[in-house]
Amino acid sequence: MSSSFQNFYKNDSQQPWQKPCQIIGVLDNGVDGLDPSALHFIKRSDVVIGGTRTLLLFNDVFKSGVQQKDLTGQISQVPQWIRAALDAGQNVVVLATGDPLCHGIAKYLLTKLNIDNRSDDCAVIPNTSTLQLACAHLGIAWQSAHICSIHINDVGEWDDNADHTHGLYTLLQACQQHALIVVFTSPQNIPDRIARMLQHAGLADTFTISVAAQLLTPDEKIHRELTISDAASMSFGDPNIVILQRQTAVIDTLLFGLEDNSYAQRKPDKGLITKREVRAVSLARLQLRKNSIVWDIGAGSGSVGLEAAQLCTAGYVYAIEKNQADADIVRQNQTRLGIHNFKLFEAKAPEHLADWPVPDAVFIGGSGGELQELITLCLQRLDKGGWLVMNFVTLENLNTAIEILKQLAVNWDVTQLQASRSQPILHMHRMQAENPVWIVCVQALRDDHE
Repeated sequence: MSSSFQNFYKNDSQQPWQKPCQIIGVLDNGVDGLDPSALHFIKRSDVVIGGTRTLLLFNDVFKSGVQQKDLTGQISQVPQWIRAALDAGQNVVVLATGDPLCHGIAKYLLTKLNIDNRSDDCAVIPNTSTLQLACAHLGIAWQSAHICSIHINDVGEWDDNADHTHGLYTLLQACQQHALIVVFTSPQNIPDRIARMLQHAGLADTFTISVAAQLLTPDEKIHRELTISDAASMSFGDPNIVILQRQTAVIDTLLFGLEDNSYAQRKPDKGLITKREVRAVSLARLQLRKNSIVWDIGAGSGSVGLEAAQLCTAGYVYAIEKNQADADIVRQNQTRLGIHNFKLFEAKAPEHLADWPVPDAVFIGGSGGELQELITLCLQRLDKGGWLVMNFVTLENLNTAIEILKQLAVNWDVTQLQASRSQPILHMHRMQAENPVWIVCVQALRDDHE
C-alpha cells in the first residue's frame, strides 16, 4: 500500500483493506489512473458495481467469478445490492467517477446505507476530480469556482415556459451570481443546451464556455473559451465538463428599496407603483426566505414582485397583471433588472392561480374586483405559516378585506402607513405627504394551531 493512502486512513479504527465495501473514484484512463491499493480492492472484490463504461475499463482485472452489476439507469437499486453483498459476507466495490464525494454517488449511497465514511463497513477512495483535470488543462485556478451539476435525467430545453422546477434553473441562477462556474453535465444535458439557455436568457455576451470532453482518453478534446453563440450549435464528445467564465463583472445590485423613479411606470398616469416606503414594509411582512415561492397578484409596475425575486435567489415569483400596458411595463422592468426567477402572466386573477405551486408568501396589490375570492383562495393555498400581505388605498377595499377576514376567523392585523417626503421650497424644504396606505397581513395557520 502506498504511504499516501496509508496516511489518508491512518486515524480509522479499521484499516481500509479490511472494509468490505469500497467506493472508488476512477478515471477514463482505467488502471493507469489508480493507486495500487485501490486497484487491489477491485481485483479482490466479489461484487463490482459501476456504469457500463466504467465496468468495461476494468473488465480485464476482475477476479474469476465476480458479479458485475451495471448501475446505468438503476442507481436506486445500488444500496440494496451493496447491503445484500455485505449480508452475504462478500467484498463489494462501487466504481464512481473522479471524486465520489464531489457531485458523485458516494453521499447518496452512504445516506441510503445509513453509514459514514469512517464506519467499519465502507470506505471512500477519491481520485482526481474531472473538475481538477479540466481546470488544469485550461490553466484556471478553481478555488473560487461555483460548482453545479446537471448530471440528472433529461430536463429538456430552457424556454419561455421554464420556471424553478426546470433542471437548469439552479444553473441559470448561479450564472447571475458567480464569475466562474464549473458544470458537471450528462449525456442528455449537454454543453450546447447550456449555451442555448444562456442565449434565451440574454446572457450570450456575458460568458465564454469551455468544454473538456473525453478526458484521459485517445479522443480527448479541449474546447477553449468558445462564444456562447458558437457553442449553441456545436456537438461535444461525451463525457464532458463545462466551465463558464464571466466576461463582465458581477453587478452588486440593490436587493430591495430601489427608488420609485428607477422603475418604468404607466404614462400619462405615472405613479401606478407601490411606493418605496410601503414596498419595504410589505416585503418585510412577507417574511421571505432565500427559497420562498411568492405570488404577486395585481403586479402593477412589478416593483414588489421583482424585489421579492431579488431577495429569493433560490426561490421564484409568479406574478399576474390584467392590464396589458402595465404587463408590458413589468416585462420592461424585469428585463432591465436582469431577473430570471420571475414569471408574469397577463390575465385577471384568479385565472392561472390554480396551476401555480404552493406559495410561501402572497402579495395582493390589486384585486380586480375579486377580493373575496382571492383572499379565500390564497389562504387555502398558502403554505402553513406563510403570510398574505395586501395593500389598500381605499376605505371600501379595506373594509371589504376586514369583513372577509372576520368571517374566515383568522388572525390578521392592519398597519396604516403614511409617508411624507421632503420637497424643496425656495432655499428651504417642506414635507409633502403621500397617500395613506393600509397594509393588511394574515398568517396561514400552522399545524400546531389548527
